[in-house]
Parts: sequence; C-alpha cells; structure tokens
Amino acid sequence: MSIKAGDRLPDVKLKTMTADGPSEISTEEIFAGKTVVLFAVPGAFTPTCHNNHLPGFLENHDQLTSKGVDTIAVVGVNDVFVMDAWSKASGGEGKILYLADGSADFTKAVGMELDATAAGLGIRSKRYAMIVKDGVVQTLKVEDAPGSASASGAASVLEEL
Repeated sequence: MSIKAGDRLPDVKLKTMTADGPSEISTEEIFAGKTVVLFAVPGAFTPTCHNNHLPGFLENHDQLTSKGVDTIAVVGVNDVFVMDAWSKASGGEGKILYLADGSADFTKAVGMELDATAAGLGIRSKRYAMIVKDGVVQTLKVEDAPGSASASGAASVLEEL
C-alpha cells in the first residue's frame, strides 16, 4: 500500500555522501522538525530524471526555500557513489540532499516501488514528489508514467506551498 497525505514516513536508513565518505542517515534525521520537499526518481542520470526532473528543483531552489522549505532532497534506487557522482555532475551538490536507497528499503516502505525488470533496471522507484512537515506527508504527487515529470516537478510543488 502506498503512503498518502497525512501518513508519517517510516523510520528507514538511507545513505548520503559526506566529506568523510558514505554515511547512513535516517528519515528521522532528515525530516524531524523540518519542512522537506522530497522527490524520487527511477534512476540517477536516466534521461527524464537528469534532463527534466532534477533541473527544475535546481532552478527553483531559491523559490522553494523562500516558501519555508528547509531541505530539498532527491532519492533514487542507486548506490551512494552514483548519487554522489550525480550531485557533482548536475551542479546540485550543496543545494539538494542526494539520498541513495540502494536496496529500495525506503521505496518499498512507502509503497513506491516500480518493477523495471523488463527494461533491465530491476526494482526502482516510481517518480513522485512530496512535501513533508516534521515527518508527516502533506502533499504527494505521483506520476502516471515514469517518463513524465510534470505532476512531480518543481513547478507543481511550488503551487502546493
């Protein structure tokens, strides 16, 4: 069952890259006491994710934070090294928190897994965006198709803030 507005996010560990190397970070650390925009992608560097979805959040970073967003985060079912490389290649390092969900633990816990095995990609995440306040989902926008990034794009999220 998928998470919905009004639900509290589950306590799950993700990975992020720090100056000291890969580090675990819990959903509690990410969301407690904060307003967070979290968007999810099927995969770092994939065409829609890299060219359409992520750029909107980078371009609208200042507008999002001016509306009270403490953190903008992206989660992908990729390892921490891929997410770190993506942060550097996209210019998002220091602006967006890149979260690696390598085994899809978070993705499965929120019911957003996408079986892309037929395309040779294994289990990935559906494309979505959510506004989370103090660990509780306020708004959730899920794309009907993984190749679309309109409902879960930054412009759509800005309209909800």
